[in-house]
Amino acid sequence: MTPKVSIIMGSTSDLPVMENAAKILNEFEIPFEINALSAHRTPLQAMDFAKNAYGRGIRVIIAGAGGAAHLPGVIAALTPLPVIGVPVKASISIDGWDSILSILQMPPGIPVATVGLDGAQNAGILAIQILATSDTKIMEKLIDFKKGLENKIIKANEELAKVKFDFKVN
Repeated sequence: MTPKVSIIMGSTSDLPVMENAAKILNEFEIPFEINALSAHRTPLQAMDFAKNAYGRGIRVIIAGAGGAAHLPGVIAALTPLPVIGVPVKASISIDGWDSILSILQMPPGIPVATVGLDGAQNAGILAIQILATSDTKIMEKLIDFKKGLENKIIKANEELAKVKFDFKVN
């Protein structure tokens, strides 16, 4: 099985966040891989990965990083593939803001789609949406998933209707 999505992270300390992308990809039966790569500690391996990802069948890269968070941008500079950046609130980060801004503020020509702090699940969903544009089976699963989200809110409102307060009018 050839992976379509690659999940990379600056170190395995990011795994508790990044595994949320893996879980949603797994739920959708999307083949993926997970690796640790560092823009600072393994720059040559990161460059090799980025330059060869498309040829290996990867179609979307999800890159998580904390602190200075250069990994998503370095990868985006070296590949034609879409890169989704996940800012991670690391132990060395400045409340996560350094990670967010490092990934968000890319120069013209090097886009990185950026999700919220620790938002790996949304990164996985965005990767699925990208793949779904050219795969009807994935699109069907995605439509069902979105319908499930809608149904959760409808059910929540039915439960809220049962909650009683003296001045509640609905």
